[in-house]
Amino acid sequence: MLKKVKTLALGLVAAAMMTSCAITLPVNATSNPIGNKVGNAKATGFLGILFFDADASIRSAAKNGGITRVSTVDIKHTSILGLIVTYETIVTGE
Repeated sequence: MLKKVKTLALGLVAAAMMTSCAITLPVNATSNPIGNKVGNAKATGFLGILFFDADASIRSAAKNGGITRVSTVDIKHTSILGLIVTYETIVTGE
């Protein structure tokens, strides 16, 4: 019986370790026409506060996509147990 409880507990811990949550939210929209270009910029941090060489700015996302006229901006937030957190800025435009 104890072996089954240990196995179940270990399985639950393993499942929790692989659990993640992601949400994408609209941040801004302009009157510029929706273009076919998409740019991304990402910042990954640990414990939600330790970010190293991270730049998830709108400017970086637009530059990465070759966008000069921004149409929409979305932010995607992903978290793995709050230990590893990623912010991704997604920009569309021309």
